[in-house]
Amino acid sequence: MNNSIIKIALVGAGGWGRQHARILAGRPDVEFCGIAGRTPEKTRVRAEMYGVPYYTDIQTLLKKTHPDLVSLCLPNKGHFDATLEIIRAGYPLLVEKPLVFSLDEADVLLREAAQRDLFFAINFNHRYARPVQMAQQAIQDGRLGQVVHALWRFGGEGGSCFDHDNLIETQCHGFDMLEFLCGPVDSVAAQMTDMTGKGYSTLSVALHFATGGVGAMIGSYDASYAYPNTHLLEINGTSGRVVVDDTVRRYSYQAVGNETAEVWQAGYFNDEDREFHKTFDKYFDVMLDAFRKGNPPPVPAQAGRRALALAQACIQSFETGVRVEHIAYG
Repeated sequence: MNNSIIKIALVGAGGWGRQHARILAGRPDVEFCGIAGRTPEKTRVRAEMYGVPYYTDIQTLLKKTHPDLVSLCLPNKGHFDATLEIIRAGYPLLVEKPLVFSLDEADVLLREAAQRDLFFAINFNHRYARPVQMAQQAIQDGRLGQVVHALWRFGGEGGSCFDHDNLIETQCHGFDMLEFLCGPVDSVAAQMTDMTGKGYSTLSVALHFATGGVGAMIGSYDASYAYPNTHLLEINGTSGRVVVDDTVRRYSYQAVGNETAEVWQAGYFNDEDREFHKTFDKYFDVMLDAFRKGNPPPVPAQAGRRALALAQACIQSFETGVRVEHIAYG
């Protein structure tokens, strides 16, 4: 795929789908060729915002537009059927997280895509926040020494969690981020609470990394996005520590024994690094570059299956009361 202009169709006209549409419409190297949605009026309004045709079913979208790539952003529990339909039609695609809620469904999607040798990417955009990229660079440069322990805390207002929604659809970012920075997690031990009556909406997980380090992940749908530091990432090593506040807001590095920290935070006019939504733009840049060059996705759909496997291990740990070990890659 060396075309200068790539035709991309969008499936989904919801809230985060607006970010997909914004990116597709704003890129000079993309022809935003159409949108399909479940709700005709909402889909029509979204399509008119960007001057593209709209459809109410995926097959018609594909037959009318013949895209090079499909971007899929549907409600979290509505991914499987639509994703499988696109794969079986033979189209490369980018899907939103979570991949699905079932490992069996994840395996079907990955197998069907592999049989067709399709480009199959997932959007774990947290990796592309500037503070997270800086943290990764510090670790790669050896500034932390050996990573001994890591902490992920992420919470806000959320709905029902009777299908472990918080764990699977939101904390998948935590699993992906911690493995991206610290390496594979090989065991988990989880505690959860349903005390607010909406399912297991808050959880705490003890992690062990294959490298020997340990970690903790705390996720809640009983918090508020209005709180400062609703997202906190901290990684401690034998030589130093990095802290990321609110994904995009602030990065700091401090060496062991040094009372002065190195701090980065976005300047007054630096909207590109300050706005969380722009992390998706950054991921889209590298994703589309890989697609154009015929390379594998920078974040393949397998990463979505991996996050789901870790979530399912947490559920098993909580339900049995024992640590789950040897969490293999699927």
